[in-house]
This record gives sequence, C-alpha cells and structure tokens, in this order.
Amino acid sequence: MPTASPGTEPDEPAVLPGSLYHNPNFLCFGVMRIFNSAALQMLSVAVGWQVYELTGDPFDLGLVGLAQFLPVLALFLVSGLVADRFNRRSICIITNLIAAAISGLFLYYALTEGAAVWPIFLLLVAHGSAKTFFQPTVNAILANVVPREQFATAVAVSSSLLKAGFMLGPAIGGFLIVIIGMWVYLVVAICFAIAGLAAIPIVLSGVKRSTNRIDLETVLGGFSFVWRKKIMLGAITLDLIAVLFSGIMGLLPVFAKDILHVGPEGLGIMRTMPAVGGLLVGIALTQMPSPRHMGPTLFISTFILGASTIAFACSEVFWFSILMLTVWGGSDMLSVYVRQTIMQIATPDEMRGRVNAVSSVAINASNELGDFRAGLMAAWITAIPAVVVGGIVTIATTLAWARMFPDLRSIDRIDSL
Repeated sequence: MPTASPGTEPDEPAVLPGSLYHNPNFLCFGVMRIFNSAALQMLSVAVGWQVYELTGDPFDLGLVGLAQFLPVLALFLVSGLVADRFNRRSICIITNLIAAAISGLFLYYALTEGAAVWPIFLLLVAHGSAKTFFQPTVNAILANVVPREQFATAVAVSSSLLKAGFMLGPAIGGFLIVIIGMWVYLVVAICFAIAGLAAIPIVLSGVKRSTNRIDLETVLGGFSFVWRKKIMLGAITLDLIAVLFSGIMGLLPVFAKDILHVGPEGLGIMRTMPAVGGLLVGIALTQMPSPRHMGPTLFISTFILGASTIAFACSEVFWFSILMLTVWGGSDMLSVYVRQTIMQIATPDEMRGRVNAVSSVAINASNELGDFRAGLMAAWITAIPAVVVGGIVTIATTLAWARMFPDLRSIDRIDSL
C-alpha cells in the first residue's frame, strides 16, 4: 500500500472533469461560502446602523472598521501558518461556530439597550480575530476541493457565491432591522452556524502541509514568496491601495440617512448593489474558462473602481447612486478574480495559507482600514469630499502601477502562469 510522503496527506479520489456542480465537496464549500458571506454582511449592516444610531458620528463608523482590522494586523502571520500546518476543514468549522457565538453576544448587548459603543468594538475585535483565521484558510482550501483543470472556473463560481452572499446579506439585514430590530443578530448567528456545519462533510485532496520548523523565515515565508513574485506583489498592492481609498461601504449609513434620506431599507439596498454588480460579472466569468488579456483587465477594473467612486460621491439621486454602486461592485469582482487566480495557481499548496494570509491582511487593510480612513476624513472634511479624494487616489495609483509592473500588465491567459 503506498504511503504519503512527510507533510503530505493521502489524496482522496478527485472529481475529474465534468460538471463542477457534481462535486459534493465543492457544493459543501459553496454553502459555507455563501452563508458566511451573507452573515458577514448582515452583521456589518446591523453594527453600522446600531453604532450610528447611538452616536450619530461618522468617525465612529470608521472605528468599526478599525476594530475589525486590528486583529488582522496582530494575527495574520499566525493565521497563515496555522492554515499551512493544521487541518483547513477544521479551521473553517471552528471559526464559523465562534462567529455564531459572538453574534449571540451582539444580540444580548443590543437587547440590554446598552448606550455605550465600546462593548460593540470589543465584540468586533473578537469577531475579527475569528475572521482572520477563516479568510486565508477558505481561500487556500479551494485548491484542495477541485481539480486543477476546473480551478479557474471554481474561482469564478466561488467569487460569485461570495458576491451573492454580499448581495443577499445587506438587503436581508436592512429589512430585518425594520421588521425585527436587533434580533437580526440571531439570524446572523444561525447563518454562521450553517456555514460551519456545511464544512463538516468536505473531503480535501492534494493537501501538502508545511513541515518546516517554526522560525522567523517560516513565519515570514508568505512575504518572501510574494516579494519574489512581482506579478503577485503588484496585484496585491494595487488591490490594497485601490480599495483602501475607494472604499465607501463604511460611510453608506451617512449617505443613506443624511444625504439620500432613504433609511435602513435604502441602506440595505445600497450595500446590496455592489454585490449585484459583482455577481453579474462573476456569472459572466464562469462562462469563460480561460479568459484573455487578464493583466490589462486588472488595471481597467481598478480604474473603473475609482471613477465609479467619484460618481457615487457626487450623486444626490438614489437610482444613480445604486447604479454606481453596481458598477463599483462589478469592477471590484474583476480585480478579485484576476488576483485570486494568480495567487492560487502560482503558489505551492504548502505555502498557500501564508500567502493567502498576506493577501488577507491586504484585503482587510483595504476594507476595514479603508472604512477607518473614510470615517476619519469624513469627520474632517465631510463625507462627500472624503469619498471623492479616495476615488482620485485610486485612479492615480492604477496609472502608476501599470507603469511600475509591466509583467503584470502583460499577462494574457491565467493558465499560462
């Protein structure tokens, strides 16, 4: 009987070419993905609305993003190493169940009608810690769920499921706040629990765990790998800076309440529309197993991201605002698709956790820290100029990176990497 080499788990029978949807492991992965993303978005809507109702200060909305980013900054090196050395399925199960429990604590605090916001920030730090371990793991695990020849399509489908959760979560969250108030946190907890339970039947294949002794070189291996791979360095840093400055989600409560005057229902719709745009683009990508001109597509998408940010900030009409949010989400989806596919194809399995941790800290820096940046600037120069400045910086960065990373710009087919 053949035995596995050190650091390698015996391969389970792979689901070979055919319909991706006949793969039971991928189906379970998909359920986990969509329920987790929907829960995250419902939680963001509920927390944002609760905090802004308590204080009325956009700076506190920035602190919501900062509270979620701090655990990422503190733990991302550890989380990547954990994803490379321990069972990735177990990590997905445990982190989702912890998130469900923390959502229950959000509900408890809301029902006690606490007026202080610091307990909410503490719970966000705890929730962000669980998310810090989940994100690099769920990105790394996809390559262990589908065969390589289906991977590009699987990335598009996975990203579409993520966007579907982003689309459903805010809309459901906004309407639930109107109907049941802060009991929305109970629905969030149930969704996280379903995500955790969905991961239990997943069987992984091709797993190669890192067996290097734990030292500084091992811990920093993700950084070293990304630094050597200039196309990855360019893609990750472009995404970090672009979304850091074009991030508008944290300020949506301000636009919904004070500028567009559409209330929590309108806030839910506004948070949904980026996911609608992303889902439409993701569905289109699933029909293109080997798309061309991917490098130029990355730069075009980030340029559109910045332009739609500026257009949204200048809008005083609700329908045009949600249209720009849809364009914003579609362009972000293109960027995510190119970057994620490059990372997973070009990275050895035993390094994927650490490399995805580097990517995750960039994503969280650009999202949560971007919300803090937007909230801080909004408190200083008001919301509309803060968003406009961010869009301008995004466009300038895109043009600069296109010149600085010619190899990234010249990528044609992803499968040629």
